[in-house]
Amino acid sequence: MQSENRLFDDLAKLVNGAAGTVAGMSREFEANAREKAKEWIGGMDFVSRDEFDAVKALAAAAREEVELLKARIDALEGRSSEPVTKTVRSPKGGAAPTD
Repeated sequence: MQSENRLFDDLAKLVNGAAGTVAGMSREFEANAREKAKEWIGGMDFVSRDEFDAVKALAAAAREEVELLKARIDALEGRSSEPVTKTVRSPKGGAAPTD
């Protein structure tokens, strides 16, 4: 009986050791696979989600500013019914309108 228990104990230790080794190998494989994927994706010039969201917000703000400026230009042009004339200073100090 004593020898049978020892055989089972040794077998259990062997199985536990093998299971630990397999678990370690799978963790190492996963870490290597992640690293390779990061290198592969990094070489393709992908951007991170944070960078994308930041640029998207900048583009939205710029688009909004352009719309406001267009509305302002339209309002300024719509108010004046006569053409805008430029006034330049003459060398004598007076103002002379130009077309």
